[in-house]
Amino acid sequence: MPVLPLTTADDPRLADYRDLTDVALRRVLEPRGGLYIAESAKVIARAVAAGHRPRSVLVQEKWLADIEPVLADFPDTPIYVVEPQIAEQLTGYAVHRGALAAMHRPEPLSVSEVIADARLVVILEDIVDHTNVGAIFRAAAGLGADAVLISPRCADPLYRRSVRVSMGTVFQVPWARLPEWRTAREVLHEAGMHLTALALADGAVDLDAFAEARPERVALMLGAEGDGLSRRALDAADTVVTIPMAGGVDSLNVAAASAVAMWELRAR
Repeated sequence: MPVLPLTTADDPRLADYRDLTDVALRRVLEPRGGLYIAESAKVIARAVAAGHRPRSVLVQEKWLADIEPVLADFPDTPIYVVEPQIAEQLTGYAVHRGALAAMHRPEPLSVSEVIADARLVVILEDIVDHTNVGAIFRAAAGLGADAVLISPRCADPLYRRSVRVSMGTVFQVPWARLPEWRTAREVLHEAGMHLTALALADGAVDLDAFAEARPERVALMLGAEGDGLSRRALDAADTVVTIPMAGGVDSLNVAAASAVAMWELRAR
């Protein structure tokens, strides 16, 4: 495979890796350009194992031996080798994990494809923190959720930080973007999903009590930090549940709460 040492951050072949810390820019450029960025040899390997195709790799010399076996099935993929200072100048941060890959973004799945055989689906409404999105995907993979659905304004699960925090599990959990709630509610109900909102609300059912009589197909709805689920989401819900808390604490971080709820609602 072509291993190409590059000596300047201005090289046009490195355009995919430029300004990776500019979230507003990258959230537009990456979907439009049909790519996403995977970071570290382990995550790149998981992307490849999931059937995703690399279009190039950026690596520091000392990590080259780790990345070459990962690309064995892609002998035409260029590997750009740069010094650490060039990588930092290019990306906007110190690249400690040694390797970055610009990956071809897979074709998006439809909601109906994602939920076809699902018994537990997680819905993320307007969660814009990429760390939380990645952590929820990791919990979904580890605790047996079948799929994740995200709202139109939710952060991109394939953004670099989400991918990294998820440890590549965003590649193994099927996901799709929902339409707005008016349409989404109908689609989910037609599929037999019981919409279950996790929220602090009057009349909410304790999670453990709800789990004892768990509906066959559950869509667990989670909202953003601070604001929680919107009024539209709560109005769409069939049941509102809450995690019983102690110690004067009213709630958990959304990623932690998602893990608790997925554990309680897992298929027995």
